[in-house]
Amino acid sequence: MAEPPSSRLKTSLLERMSALLMRAPEDREQLLDLLRQSQARKLLDAEAVSMIEGVLQVSDLSARDIMVPRSQMDVIDISQPPSEFLPFAIRTAHSRFPVVEGDRDHVIGILHAKDLLRLYSGRPVSARELLRPAVFIPESKRLNVLLRDFRTNRNHLALVVDEYGGVAGLVTIEDVLEQIVGEIEDEFDGTDAPDEIVALEQGVHGARYRVPARTDLSTFNEHFLCRIDEDAYDTIGGLVTAHFGRVPKRGERVEIDGFGFEILRADARMVQMLAVERLRPAPDAQN
Repeated sequence: MAEPPSSRLKTSLLERMSALLMRAPEDREQLLDLLRQSQARKLLDAEAVSMIEGVLQVSDLSARDIMVPRSQMDVIDISQPPSEFLPFAIRTAHSRFPVVEGDRDHVIGILHAKDLLRLYSGRPVSARELLRPAVFIPESKRLNVLLRDFRTNRNHLALVVDEYGGVAGLVTIEDVLEQIVGEIEDEFDGTDAPDEIVALEQGVHGARYRVPARTDLSTFNEHFLCRIDEDAYDTIGGLVTAHFGRVPKRGERVEIDGFGFEILRADARMVQMLAVERLRPAPDAQN
């Protein structure tokens, strides 16, 4: 008996899909294409595909790509008494602090926030006694190797040094993991709604704001009473990324239409948070 046409069609379709999924990719682009096709067929969800892409990108990135720049490091100066650096430690709410002596190139150790409780234990103890060894890595260290070292040595923070031995920045295990799973927030990251434009401390030119990169340009224009062109890009993050011509790194700055933009948070794929400061008065204010 001849096989019904509908049955032959189903068999052919299954064979083609099986061949697609079983085909060994020849390079990374083919692998990523295969993953995206799997997502389109609902074999993998978007989050799983994003995490796999993040794992693949980690091996291409180095410490310099994600480090907190030296100028933005929150450090404790060992020359200060606890009464001076404790309010700073509480305000910044980090779990670990590089401790310097003299300048930022002379890091003498790492101070864990929980160890600060020993200052109130009732027995005399100095901050220097609480220090733990600092880990130093070159800027070129690959993130997949760094993640393995973090896990093996049970470290959570490393100081990044340049070719001359100077401190260029720092990187944490959380920074590396965020390249894979996306932004990780904890209870100390703030309670503001993630889509809100929030006032920060005053900048050199006046008011300064924290702006989520996914903020619509129309919302940005309405808030800042400006007229940035909304036709080419949908979000302020898209506009800033386009001006860099690539995904910018944390700490980088750019001026666009009279506004200064600083990258507060970004991963290998996209900008997440910006600091915005008006560099010139609004046109209406000049009239």
